[in-house]
This record gives sequence, structure tokens and C-alpha cells, in this order.
Amino acid sequence: MTQPHEHDAATPNTATRFRRIVVVGGGPAAHRFVEAMAARGLSDWHITVLTEEIHHPYDRVALSQALTDVAVDLTLGELSLWDHPSVTLVRGAEVAGIDPAQGTVHTMSDGELTHYPYDELVLATGSDATRLSIPGAEHTHVYRTLEDVWTLNQQVASLTEKLGRTVQTAVIGGGLLGLEAAAGLIKLGAESIVINGGRWLMNAQLDEGAGQALGRLVAAKGMAAAIGQYPSAIQTDDAGQVTGVLMADDTVVPADLVVVSVGVRPRDELARNSDGAALHGFELGPRGGLVITEGCATTVPHVWAIGEVANFDGMCLGLVAPANTMAEIVADRLHGGSATFPGFDTATKLKLSGVDVASFGDAFARTENSLEVVYADPARGVYQKIVTSPDAKTLLGGIFVGDASPYTSLRPLLGRELPAEPGAFLSAAGGGEAPAVELPDDAILCSCNNVSVGSIRDAVNGCGSCDGAAPVQELSELKSCTKAGTQCGSCVPLLKKLMEGELAKSGIEVSKALCEHFAMSRRELFEAVRSLELSSFPDILARFGVDETAKAGRGCDICKPTVANILASQNSAYVLDEGRGTLQDTNDRALANMQKDGTYSVVPRIPGGEITPDKLAVIAKVAQDYGLYTKITGGQRIDLFGARLEQLPEIWKILVDAGMESGQAYGKSLRTVKSCVGSSWCRYGVQDSVAMAIKLELRYRGLRSPHKFKLGVSGCARECAEARGKDVGVIATADGWNVYVGGNGGATPAHAQLLAKDLDDDTLIAYIDRYLMYYIRTADRLQRTARWQEELDGGLAHVIDVVVNDSLGIAADLEAAMNSHVGNYEDEWAATLADPERLRRFRSFVNAPQESDDSIVFVPERGQIRPATEAEKAGPVLIATHIPVRTADAHADAYKN
Repeated sequence: MTQPHEHDAATPNTATRFRRIVVVGGGPAAHRFVEAMAARGLSDWHITVLTEEIHHPYDRVALSQALTDVAVDLTLGELSLWDHPSVTLVRGAEVAGIDPAQGTVHTMSDGELTHYPYDELVLATGSDATRLSIPGAEHTHVYRTLEDVWTLNQQVASLTEKLGRTVQTAVIGGGLLGLEAAAGLIKLGAESIVINGGRWLMNAQLDEGAGQALGRLVAAKGMAAAIGQYPSAIQTDDAGQVTGVLMADDTVVPADLVVVSVGVRPRDELARNSDGAALHGFELGPRGGLVITEGCATTVPHVWAIGEVANFDGMCLGLVAPANTMAEIVADRLHGGSATFPGFDTATKLKLSGVDVASFGDAFARTENSLEVVYADPARGVYQKIVTSPDAKTLLGGIFVGDASPYTSLRPLLGRELPAEPGAFLSAAGGGEAPAVELPDDAILCSCNNVSVGSIRDAVNGCGSCDGAAPVQELSELKSCTKAGTQCGSCVPLLKKLMEGELAKSGIEVSKALCEHFAMSRRELFEAVRSLELSSFPDILARFGVDETAKAGRGCDICKPTVANILASQNSAYVLDEGRGTLQDTNDRALANMQKDGTYSVVPRIPGGEITPDKLAVIAKVAQDYGLYTKITGGQRIDLFGARLEQLPEIWKILVDAGMESGQAYGKSLRTVKSCVGSSWCRYGVQDSVAMAIKLELRYRGLRSPHKFKLGVSGCARECAEARGKDVGVIATADGWNVYVGGNGGATPAHAQLLAKDLDDDTLIAYIDRYLMYYIRTADRLQRTARWQEELDGGLAHVIDVVVNDSLGIAADLEAAMNSHVGNYEDEWAATLADPERLRRFRSFVNAPQESDDSIVFVPERGQIRPATEAEKAGPVLIATHIPVRTADAHADAYKN
């Protein structure tokens, strides 16, 4: 294999009209360089990219997704880039050496040497995962490439089958990648412990207070940690199977699989000999890497270095933002520009579900006389710190753990004067809304791609580089135009807010598109699906997807559960059948609420809070037999915590056979109808609130909606059921029922407002039917009734007109839709138990053993037991508990007897 027009590359290429660039490496930096060159024009250039991997360049930032989903496509950009006539991508090409004197790069394959002449050489070789030099290290895995994570996925599956139990994994290294690896292994069904030599997790990015808060959060996610300890050897059995990690203090951490994530080393082997000495005139950094100038040139003429192999100011850094900046600089220089590298932006954001962590700037307050403004709540795992200049005006850095919401708006202000006093930006301190920030044009909004606020504003108000000067009104279009938000994604909320603000200033209505796959709002999509009677996600995507790419895609985490919710709202078909299961959120797929330790809760419906002694006895026996933690909820129900996935059908068979049904605590649907005892028992009661609460709960059970909703019924004006704190509140009077709507608890409490008064039973139910169905049809995704009611044009007055006065002429239609729901309702757990195929979903993994796990450890808590923390497991208070497991039929027989 030879490059066309090959000739003596030591002289300028005058035989052809183009100059030759060879790029060694096929990672994100190489991809960005080719994109940057193509954007500036390739009429005078031909680029050859040599990558040893067989894949097109892919997004290493999102590598964790491939650990749990081997089918995910992480390919960067558009594949059409590699079809450009001036670009050649050679995959599976391992570069054996370079010869700057001759201007050639050569690869070796099957004993055949292939030469690639160049006029300019760009080294984007990246880095390798650091491996431990301890006995047994050859039995460990690393976390660096697609092949690495695919191997881990296969290893967990094969070890699970081989061992017949949950696989125990250990991740050595408590940094960003180590925590992501551990979280991914837990998602695969394994147990995971993080071993970190520092005194707290992410000690390179977080101070001690933040590290301790992070430790509480990851422990709550089921991730154990061994802190302040170093491994000394990997232990194996006679067959070579890993059994544990021997620590420096001679303790052993049990493990079946060990992943090492302790850092990276720049791949600079092309510039050094076997003794480590520099070759070809390259200058190497003390810890490796090719030393570069501010223009990203190495010490060898016509050779550039970008990304993790480039050493600037004594540092090599494995972050995507500086790699992209270097790629742009080299492209600019090759086109005659003079761009310079500003230095490394070390801001980081952890990508763990449910764990919010961010760090930026001078996070450790190393600047002389700098001021640290800190809010810490160790019990909640919340830590927020802003570092400023001594006069508390200039932002120098910050750390956020547990609540990183200020990070997005503060990071662009790094090095600038804050618009308010620092404490105002500590959202967790409960001081109200953070001050509005008007970002200056030269502030960097997207550091990954070095996109300024001014560039975003220019694009929104008329992007001259994107087919004229028409304003950009879609987030997906804005991302494509500016590249902001296209990599790590942490800036997307601020990007959307900035776009909407600019459009509003121009008097342009802000798009209500559901997501990049649907141009419609949820309300518009609901009506379209209803009118066409569509019943599957592929049909809906094919009919209403924004373009052919979207129509052929799989949707996203926004539109899939939204469409699932719309379909469930319009018919009462089993929510997990006919492909709808893959659309649902985690809780809906399991028909149960997942708790922080990975187990599930069981919540039987108890309409109006009324329950017989016999049913109480059944619930009590289930709790005893399965060792479940039991609590009365705020909605007058009994919550049973600690059930494993495979136990759910067994438990629910017992409850269903006893006449109970799912309380749907997992769904975006009716939760409870709370009531007082009303006129049946209370001397103040004027109406039978219990009977009405039961009637309403049985009517609206299973009704899917944009968000969860709750009802309350009070038997008199004393309001013991707190009905005005509910989405629909009913309060009895001597003349009938008063109904209030739009009340919510939670983070933004709102009192319900009077809709109508002195109603009889039938009219009350008719109005509630109309209100709920109108909300379901018109609210945005995840919008509570309070916010929906506020944002309607006309607010409460409009709601009254529609519901009470039938101003839109749709009252009969709304009531008919609700009657259809009531007539077709089926308890989801009863339906699940009746179908063996549906029951197959409730196995923790395909070859799950059908016996209990004797290794689970519990501790007492107020007369009950709960899972032990890692600290408690090490103490003397442990109580080893074995939970008996019987078949569902055996359980049913036991309860009947």
C-alpha cells in the first residue's frame, strides 16, 4: 500500500497542487483537527489519518455508555467527513516509526512496510492507561478504549455465569474514570469497591470537604470505597482467576475482577528510543510528552503535537477541551494564522447518574490571600465552595458536590467580577434564586470547543456562516452551527437559556420542541398521536420525526419516556408490551421504585388510607418473611423497602392474591388520595371524606400524566387531609364539596386555588375528570400542575373557563376520555403475574440463580433492619441475615394456610 504521488518528501511537494498532511492517531484530537482543516478549506491540502484502532474516531468522554450498552454508537461527527476527496482515513494502521529528515511515516503490517510521505506531520497519539507494577498486575483490566470496556462487559457476564453469584469487582483509582468505571460495573449487576490511595475520592480535583461529601453520595449509590490505602499485589487462585487485592497493610479486598484507573501516560514512543532518550531532535517533558510552543509546534520543523501527547508548560492533560483547542490552533497556523494556546482549562464534571460534581479554576484556593466562601451539609452530601479574590469580587474558581447547579453559569465568569456577593450563588444554602447573570460576549460558554458567548449570540441573531443571516431558533441547529454543547454537554442548559433569552429580546417566540427528534411540543405531539390513533414509538417517530435521520433513529432519553407516557395516557394497554418497555424509565420497567442501594420498594394501593386487619396481616407477614424495612408514607400507604428485582413477582403474587394491587409509586401517575376520617367518626366532619377519597382513587388509579399527581379529601374546613397542598384538593362544606386545583409540595410549594364550590358528587367528579384530562393533554413533560396552571395563557381563569364553563366545547370529550381510562383499567402487577413472558423481565440477569444471597448484611434500625453501610460492616454491630426464598406458588399456599 503506497500513498499516491509518493516522491522525495524531504523537499516541498511541487509535483502536485496539494501539500500532504499525515496525522498519527485517530482519537478526538485527530478528528477535531480534520474537521478544523475542512472548515477552513482543503483545496491546497491532502490529509491522511493513520489510526491503529479499527473504528472511526469516537467520543472517549462518553466511553462509560459503551460499558453498559455495547451497541451504542459513539462515532464523532458525520461519517461524510471521511468521504471527502482530500481526506484519507486508514484504520488498523499501527505506526512503526517516523523519519523527520526524510519527511515520512511508516507502518508495519504482516511484515510489509508502508511509507507515507508528508509535508506537515501532526502527532495526536494520545495516551495509554497507566498500569501497576505490582505482582499479579497482568490479571488486571484498564479502561481506555472501546475494546477495554467491551471486554469488561463480557467478563462480568461470563464470571456471573461461571460463579453463579454476583461478581465482586475492585477499581483501583478514585478519579473521574475510576468512579465512572465502578458505576458502570454496578449497572452491569456487579458489586464494586473503589480503592484510592488519597484520603478522599477525586483528591486531584476536590478538597477534603468536597471529597467527604462525594464519598457519602457514592456510598448511597451502592459503591464502596477503601480510602487512603495502596494495593501491593493482585491475588489469584491456581487457575489464574483473580480472588482479591492485597493491600499494603496486609488486608485483602475480595475481588473477582480488577480494573486499574490510576492515570495515563502520553504515547511519545515515536520520539524516543528504547532507553527513553529523545530521538530526531524532539524535546520531551520530564514526565513524558512532546514539548510544544504556544503555537503547538514541536522542536522538530513541520511536526506538530496536539492532545494528550502534547506537553505545554510542563503538563500533559487528558481533557477534551485543550485537545480541541490545540487542533484548532494547528489548523489555523497551517492556513497562515497566528493562534496561540492559552493554557489548560482543568474544569471537570463527573458523569454519574444521581451524583452531581464539578470543579473549575483555582479550586484549592492556591492564589495568595484568596477568599473561600463555603456551604457544607455533610448529612445531605452537599458541598459548595466559591473562591474569589481578597475583595470577594473576582471569581477564581469553585467546587460543587451534591448540587452543581451554579457551575454552569459561574464557569464562564472565571477571572471576572461577580455580579453579586459570592454567597448569593451558593444555591444549596437556601438563599433563594441566584442572581441573573448577563454574560459578556468574550466569556467562554463551551470550553470543550472554545465557543464564546458572543459567538452564540451571533448565531442566534443571524448566523452568517450558516446559510445566510436567519436567526437560529432550534437548540440542535445552534449546537450544529457553533459546536457548543456537542461533547461533554455540561454547558447545554446555559446554551438553551442564552438562546431563549436572545430570541425573546428579538421578539421571536421560543421553540417548544420536545427534543431534537420532534419539532412538536408535548402538547402538540399528544394531540397528533391521539388524532391518528398511533400506538407505537417507531410509527410516531416515522410520522413526526424532524428529519430522515431522526426517523431512522432510536429516540433519546427525553422523547422515549414522553411518548411512552402519551401512549399510556391514551390507552390502557400493558405498559411494557409491544416494544413500550424499552421506552420507559427505570422505575416503570421494574414496576417498582429503585432505591439508592439498588433494591426496590413495594407499595400496595390503600385507597383513602382504609385497610382491613386481614390485609394488614398479609403485609406484615411479607415484611417479616422477606426482611423488608416498613414505613407508613406521607400519603397513608405502607412502603416496604429492600426487595430484590427477582423477589418482586413473589411478593406481588401474595399481595394480589390477598386482594391488593399496585400503588404505582413508580409511575408518572396518581400516587395517593389522602383523607381524614370524615363524618364517619369525626365529630366535626360534615361529609364522608373517606368514601369520596376511595371513590376518587379507584377512578384515577393507573392514570398516566406528565408528572405525578396527588389528591386530598378533607371532611370539613379544619383541613386535616391538607387538601390544598395537593394537585386536586376537595374540602367538604355543609352545602357540598369545594374543589381546589394546582397545589404542589416539593421544591416549589404552591397552594391549590379554588376552582368551584358547593358541588354535588357527580359534578365534583365531572370537574376533576375535565381538569386532569386537560392537564394531561396540554402540559409539558415533567411539568407539575402548579407550573402548568401558572404558564397557561390566562392562568386559573382560563382553567375555570375550560373546566367549569366549557369555553372550548371539549368537556364531553374530556369526560369520555376519562371514562375510557376507567373502563379499561387493569392492575399492572396482576397482568404481569398472569403472563410468563412478562415475568421474564424480573430476573436480575439472564442466568440469575434462584436462591437467596447469604452474603447480604443488615443492621438494626428502630426495631427493623436495613442494609449495612461499609463502616458498619467493619464494626461489631453486624447481624447476618438470611432471607428465605420460596417459589411464588409456595408462598401463595403458605399465606392461604
